[in-house]
Amino acid sequence: MKKMNLKNYRILFFSVFALILTFCTQKQTIPEKSVKDVMDNAISHIYSTMDSKAIESIDQEKAMKLFDENELKVLATRHWVFNTNVPVVVSIMRSTRQKIMPFWLESSGFEKTGLTMKNEQNTYEVWQKSFDKGTVGLGINGFENFSYHYFVSVAPQNPKDKVELSGFIPENQIVSILDNGKTIYQDWTELVTMEVPEEMKGQILLTTIRGRGKESHLIGAFRTTAYPSSAVPDQVMLTWSSDPSTTMDIQWRTNTTVETGSVKYRIRESADEKTVQAEKFLMEDREVMNDRFIHRFTAKLRDLMPGTEYEYLISPATDWTTAESFTTAGDNDSFSFVWFGDTHQKTAFGELHDKAEAAFPETAFYTISGDMVDYGLYRDEWDNFFENSKNVINKKPLMNVPGNHDNRLGLGAKMFRDLFSYPTNGPDGVPKEQTYSFTYKNTLFLMLDATSSTEAQTHWIEQQLASSSATWKIAIFHFSPYNFEEPYPDIQEAWVPLFDKYHVDLVLGGHLHYYMRSNPMKAGKVVDSHSEGTTYIISIAIPARHNDIGDEPYAAVRYKEGQFFQHFKIEGNELKYTAFDFDENIVDTFKIQK
Repeated sequence: MKKMNLKNYRILFFSVFALILTFCTQKQTIPEKSVKDVMDNAISHIYSTMDSKAIESIDQEKAMKLFDENELKVLATRHWVFNTNVPVVVSIMRSTRQKIMPFWLESSGFEKTGLTMKNEQNTYEVWQKSFDKGTVGLGINGFENFSYHYFVSVAPQNPKDKVELSGFIPENQIVSILDNGKTIYQDWTELVTMEVPEEMKGQILLTTIRGRGKESHLIGAFRTTAYPSSAVPDQVMLTWSSDPSTTMDIQWRTNTTVETGSVKYRIRESADEKTVQAEKFLMEDREVMNDRFIHRFTAKLRDLMPGTEYEYLISPATDWTTAESFTTAGDNDSFSFVWFGDTHQKTAFGELHDKAEAAFPETAFYTISGDMVDYGLYRDEWDNFFENSKNVINKKPLMNVPGNHDNRLGLGAKMFRDLFSYPTNGPDGVPKEQTYSFTYKNTLFLMLDATSSTEAQTHWIEQQLASSSATWKIAIFHFSPYNFEEPYPDIQEAWVPLFDKYHVDLVLGGHLHYYMRSNPMKAGKVVDSHSEGTTYIISIAIPARHNDIGDEPYAAVRYKEGQFFQHFKIEGNELKYTAFDFDENIVDTFKIQK
């Protein structure tokens, strides 16, 4: 065998070293685990190793034991990340109401300063740590989902340096300057800083949202649904994402053993059957112990005949005697619809919904002006909501907008979007299907997301109104601009002038859990007739009671307690409005003639 000389040894050594160096370099470019990765794995482990009693007993000590050293490092450094161009001092403002200290705060070198600042809800203690230039990584707010997340400020160690921040996780970080009167939480802009220490004024302020604690929620996090999915399709619901006269969207749920779905449909009692395949997606609520994953299906029926009754079956059903039915919009200007205020997934709403359908079976569709549930990212609450209305929404479309409970604590309304198939014709700057419009016969419906940016929707609202030739114009959104408790000046300034300019007939809202109908209004003042102004109405679809609803000089009718549904009958140029209580007594009525 031929021996290697020294030269060959050197060549071999450096070749192997180069390979090792290349391998190590490649490993370093693999992205770090995210907090979501770590939490997803932990929750999967919990479900595979613990029963429900053990899961419900998780406390801080037990939560910490679920993670190894590397996973704890991710939780301590990857929740909130940014890069800085110069050495900085990072301040963390932590609410004194938070009972459990973030596990990483002291051990990572942050020190309590004795400084404090406030807002109307909290006093915040200030913790600080110096960082060299480069990456700053901060940890989770805790495992208990405390609702007032810490916030951050950044200052240069050398006052002469100019700090530049980049590479934010999460993306789209809002950056401000710390001072009194500054917004802390993007989902509660009215909650602003007070009593900011003089030495901290002018620092870079990084705001957050209150709901970020959900990202690492383990203590008291887990829920069960009373209505888990199965292989049998349920939660069957009709909506529109296109023209009500020629289309219908049919949605339903199954467990994950069902991989495909379809709808068979036909004109009532005809022999001509058609089939459309459904779109499927996997939906997760990782804290639902008994139904973490489900499949949601949407079948979009197109090229239907206007003014026609259809019947349909969802696979695997084949027996037409069990079919449900719906009717497309006709070419006349006569129809009725029913509107509800807040429903909050209560069984009392389901009873009211059934009553409304029994009283007015000719109703073309139903609409809710937000707050369908208490917590919009809890799928078990949506399960309750669908169960309550299952006997109506499988044959009448349900057209809704999100309220603040559906778009909760700044976390967004993704579950709302995943559950409802609506038009995607809304404005840029608002998630699709949260703001949209549709025209039913001679009426334009502006479905607005009052929990999103008012400004982002204003130009789009004017475009919709200016381009519509509809006889009637109705706007539906959660936060009514006129109410007894918290008027919305931004909506009054941005949207109300457009309602006046283009003569929107009705504005329907909720949120405050009482009933109010205004006199016709224009420019914030009562006018003599409906032909001159807009009527604003607030309602509530579950039992509610206020001790005091103050004075509203613009109001025509008010009730501080009750549970109501509102029926609208449109016949060409006449609109008749009637509000009913739970016992179907008429509590308010009026007509508009054009």
